[in-house]
Parts: sequence; C-alpha cells; structure tokens
Amino acid sequence: MLIKRTPSWALRESEATPEAVALGRRRFVGAAAAGVAAALGASKAEAGWLFGSDEPAAPPEKDPTAGLYPVKRNEAYALDRPVTPESVNLGYNNFYEFGTTKYIASAAQKLPLRPWTLRVGGLVETPREVGIDDLLKALPLEERLYRHRCVEAWGMALPWSGVPLKSFVEWAKPLGSAKYVKLTAFLKPEVASGQRSPLFEWPYVEGLSMAEATNELAFLATGAYGKPLSKQMGAPIRLVAPWKYGFKSVKSIVSVDFVEEMPRTLWAAAGPSEYGFWANVNPKVDHPRWSQARERVLGTDETRPTLLFNGYAEQVAGLYKGLEGQKLYM
Repeated sequence: MLIKRTPSWALRESEATPEAVALGRRRFVGAAAAGVAAALGASKAEAGWLFGSDEPAAPPEKDPTAGLYPVKRNEAYALDRPVTPESVNLGYNNFYEFGTTKYIASAAQKLPLRPWTLRVGGLVETPREVGIDDLLKALPLEERLYRHRCVEAWGMALPWSGVPLKSFVEWAKPLGSAKYVKLTAFLKPEVASGQRSPLFEWPYVEGLSMAEATNELAFLATGAYGKPLSKQMGAPIRLVAPWKYGFKSVKSIVSVDFVEEMPRTLWAAAGPSEYGFWANVNPKVDHPRWSQARERVLGTDETRPTLLFNGYAEQVAGLYKGLEGQKLYM
C-alpha cells in the first residue's frame, strides 16, 4: 500500500532542460547578513556567522554506535530515482548553525557529539533525559529510501537509517492534550559560528502536528549510507519529513517537547512573509521569489517536475483535510 508499486510519476523525465534556480533564500539571508556585517565593520574572519569559521576542524570522533550499522532496509519505502552519491551529499549541505554557505562540512566537525543527551518533556506522562546511545538501543533501527526536496528548488535521494517518529512518540508517552511536537536543536555558539548571527532566533526550532508526527513517513534519522550520520548531515539525530521542504527537518536535536500551542519555528520567525509552519511541497505554489514547478537533481545534470507532497501524497494528503484555509505551502 505504501510506495512499492510503480506510480505514474516513476518514469524518468526525458525532456529535462537546464534550469537556473534562483537561490533566493540564500540571497535573502546573505544580503541581510552582509549588510549587518558591513555595518559592524566586520571582516570575513570576524563575521564567521555569515561565511563559516576559518578555524581548523576538530579531529574526528569515534562513534560508539557505529557497530549498529548498516541496518535492515524497510523495502516498503522505494524510490523513483537513484540514490544520490554519498560524496555529493557530504559536500553540499544547509546547516545554518555553521554559516550560510553550502560548504560547511569542515566547520561542522567542531560539534562534539558525546556526551549527547536528548530531553523529552512538555505534555508527557514522565519527563526524562536519555543519552543518544541508550536511546538507539531502546528503539529498533531500520533503513528507508526517501526523496529530499529543498525549498531552494533542488532535490536528492537518500538511504536514511533511524527510527520511525511514531515509535519514538509511543515511547515518550505524550498526554492526550498534546497537539504538536516541538523539536529543538543544540545551542553552542562557541563552536557553531552561525549561531552568532543576529538574524535568527537560536536555537533552531521546528515542529509537527501530532498527526504529522505519528504519520508513517515521519522519521528520526541517526544514520545514512549504512553508517552513523555525519556531522554536516545533522548528527547524532535529526528529523526527516520527506513530504515537506528540507528546512523543516531540523538537525542535531537535543530536546523534544509535546505542546498544546503551535511552536514558533526558526524560519517562520525569520521570514514570516515567505516561510510558514506547514511547508508542504507543492509545485503549484511558488515561493514569493522563485518557482517551485521543477527541481534540480543534485549529482546530475537534469531537472524534474516537482511532485505534490514530494511524491508522498498517498500517505499524507489526508492530514490536511479541513485545513485548506491555512498556509500549508511555505
């Protein structure tokens, strides 16, 4: 019933033509940040929150969970395209905690991953704290192949390893009054130069409705490509919501809170006229400054038509019945 059967959109796009994608979000942030930096008289080195720090990367850490990977693939989650090569993925990342450039892999190595404690609170039976290594032992891991669509009109496909968010929610035991899940990333401006930026409300906060969080597709990724997550991909644990634009999938999570009110999220706060809470992929609803009708496929020279809900309409369209009056896209 999932996506094992061949859908109508699974054919390769044969009429793809080169498309110049306007990365307006980056221009919006970059231009504003450059203006702030110039006003402050800051050099590139001083404005590490804009460009990324030039300080040497930290030495690699040994991951105590490395022996858990690779994990068994859940074959119910298939793809209509090849998996993006790992080398492409590791070298092209959005991670605003470390700067606005795509090439933050080296800077991200400064983030220490152990000890790493995940706090679970809000409207739950029992608030708790759990070390990431203990959490991975408590919940079964699986691999899923998912498409990923960035709001900047590029896409990729990944083999994520991790835990269905629904299983995590069941483990956390939220109260019936919880309507949303609020996910909060780390706050370490001493190592994450991007968190010194005055343009955002740090730490990075994202959220899902309870219905979204317990949908079969919502996933907490702890690994990719058959190994623990790399730091630039959001280690040691991140959200993956493949039917939404990528900025919803917050990286390097330290707390999960079950709340009654819709969380104030980082991008909705930074650009309320351009970004909203729901951020569902829709080719017919353009970003205010560029089209969402097509996407550039990373690691290739092709573009493809953007799919409604990134191709996952069968699994998620029903979540939004009755919400048609809300800003569901962007």
